[in-house]
Amino acid sequence: MANIPSVIKRNRQAQKRRVRNAAVRTTVRRAVKKVRAAVEGKDANASKEALRSAMKTLNKASTKGVLHPRTASRQIARLSKAISALAPKA
Repeated sequence: MANIPSVIKRNRQAQKRRVRNAAVRTTVRRAVKKVRAAVEGKDANASKEALRSAMKTLNKASTKGVLHPRTASRQIARLSKAISALAPKA
């Protein structure tokens, strides 16, 4: 264990952040799973609603620094692409 006060404080801060980031990551994973489940079920309306919620969660996580912005963007793009493949071709 560190003896220097600044290092002790840094460790405390890192532990708080780790717990918060883990919670946010779990929320993101749940949201993405919900979208994928709706896509698997071929339910276009439910998948669009789930995507809207997942986009909000992913964007918030990237804004807070939990996820890299490009990671969030990539996941949103892939989910959107999967949902657009559900729509019948005109």
